[in-house]
Amino acid sequence: MSDTGTDIAAEVRAYLTEHYLFDRTDFTLGTDTSMTEHQVLDSLGVLNLIQFLEQTYGIAVLEDEVTPENLDSLRKIAAFVARKRTS
Repeated sequence: MSDTGTDIAAEVRAYLTEHYLFDRTDFTLGTDTSMTEHQVLDSLGVLNLIQFLEQTYGIAVLEDEVTPENLDSLRKIAAFVARKRTS
């Protein structure tokens, strides 16, 4: 699996589209779209996203890392995953 931010963003977009956006045909999740602002995930969805990230990328997401700065957009998620994989 590739480590590039673009690939990570695309993989996360595919996951979110399949599991959370399948019925929102009028909505496009752009790279910088705020998932909080557009209510893409509820609290259970955030937990499922974290589980997906941990399993897919072999990282551990700590409780204090569950912040909008790390998880609010595809770009932020990709950067977060890339940082975690190199640390």
